Amino acid sequence: MTFFLQTFLLSCFVATIQTKIYGRCELAHVLKKNGMDRYEGYSLASWICMAFYESGFDTETIDRHKGGTKDYGIFHINSGRWCKENGTLSEAICGIACSELLNPDLKDDIACAKMIVKDPMGMAAWGQWKKHCEDQALSKWVKGCKV
Repeated sequence: MTFFLQTFLLSCFVATIQTKIYGRCELAHVLKKNGMDRYEGYSLASWICMAFYESGFDTETIDRHKGGTKDYGIFHINSGRWCKENGTLSEAICGIACSELLNPDLKDDIACAKMIVKDPMGMAAWGQWKKHCEDQALSKWVKGCKV
């Protein structure tokens, strides 16, 4: 009985450590390492600002829209166009399941964000970037990060 209880508690612990809220500088280093600084002409600070206002740097964020779509992960990637949600119609342009955007590994998130920013809207595809980051002084987002 004790073995089963320990196994259950361990599985609960493992499930909870999947949540990751990045620190500002930690995220800056991950994004820089993955080629996001100046990607499509957008500064690293622009990406950090967008991620903060979209998700608070939380990889497990999901926001629901009235139309039935959802935004997933640290970059709030939409299920209506970019990722595939089980049981729904979606273009799934990024070719990944939306659930894959909820883990701490940002490689798939970054690959999808790179596709999104190549769309004609660029960073304006993210409403929070347009509202809070566009035409703003953004150096504070990478200040002290040594990137």
